Amino acid sequence: MTATDTSAKGAQPLAGLTVLDLGQMYNGSYCGMLMALHGARVIKIEPPSGEALRLRAGSPGARLPLYLVNSGKKALSLDLKSERGVEIFLALVRKADVLIENYAPGTMEKLGLGHERLLRENPRLVYGASTGYGAGGAFSAYPAMDLTIQAMTGTMATTGTEATGPMKTGPAGADFLCGVHLLSAILMALLQRGITGRGQRLEVAMADAVIPSLASSIAFYLGMGTEPPRTGNRHSGLAYAPYNVYAAADGHLALFCVRNEHWADLCHVMDQPALATDPRFATIASRVQNMDAVDAIVGEWVARRTRADAFAQLMVRHVPSAPVLRVSEVMQEPHFRQRGAIVPIDHPVMGPLLVLGSPLHLGEALPLPPSPAPELGQHNAEILGELLGLSAAQVDSLEQAGVLGRAAASA
Repeated sequence: MTATDTSAKGAQPLAGLTVLDLGQMYNGSYCGMLMALHGARVIKIEPPSGEALRLRAGSPGARLPLYLVNSGKKALSLDLKSERGVEIFLALVRKADVLIENYAPGTMEKLGLGHERLLRENPRLVYGASTGYGAGGAFSAYPAMDLTIQAMTGTMATTGTEATGPMKTGPAGADFLCGVHLLSAILMALLQRGITGRGQRLEVAMADAVIPSLASSIAFYLGMGTEPPRTGNRHSGLAYAPYNVYAAADGHLALFCVRNEHWADLCHVMDQPALATDPRFATIASRVQNMDAVDAIVGEWVARRTRADAFAQLMVRHVPSAPVLRVSEVMQEPHFRQRGAIVPIDHPVMGPLLVLGSPLHLGEALPLPPSPAPELGQHNAEILGELLGLSAAQVDSLEQAGVLGRAAASA
């Protein structure tokens, strides 16, 4: 059974939930997408001009992230700055279980739609807010994007080498770590609602979600009392060797010996068994003290092989290692297709497209296969007809008045 097989027994765990997704960019939108892929009816609400991802330009793939984090949703384009738009929004809030937003603190309050008002309209509403630094504290008003969060949390200071200076990480880790934490908090609040009958506002700050991922660097600081160095591909706390990325004949290979047994197995694979008992390398501590020598030995062995050959030999003894796959290789890798992490779809606007599946696998209900992310306002009539009983003529009138953004506006 593959990850996208919908024949798994049991109903989807979030079936019956209605989610209003005001997410922008990645973290709020990703949280909403995960809920959609596990059965919730997720309504993506955007202003008539579209959210920030929809407005991206530049490279040919600039707008594609929009389609990667909005699968499975319905789209409503609604002007929350208009009186009628607010009326429609509040009517939807009364029928919703969850609201997701990742605006700057105070934005919803400026619209007259802060959590206190929304919880009065619907006391069972779970209001999930994602912010950069939190609604309280000295940093709360600072603009927050993945790049600035990386700078402010120590992520950038510990990435790169002493020669390169601080570097950002390749992935947008702050956004997606926050999105997953936001989902966790929402599910907790829903569990609590099942006990108390009451909803609540909850908040996850991007910075708070990122800091725990620096555990090795934090441990270095606490243990040594000095600033953690930028270690490049070496261990962030300089606590292990070998722990590095080594150049192969056709790319690179990552390798990490967690235990002394791993080192002994690596020495066997390299046909240098004596190194396992060499006093310079016999223990984790001695290998760390001789890190340059360890890297030279391992690097010389890897350099004479292709990634596939080195990896195959290392897997015979289960030495923790992996070829460094390029993004193109990841997207075409059968393993990730089989797992449902990467899913090919036929998008009505973009054509053949590879999109993201859910990494959450429940034994009783596998995630739904991702359906194409919607265009701006694509489901205006469907949503407002089903939930609020508006006729097609009424929806058309609202679109003409600018209260709703027309689907064609995204073309």
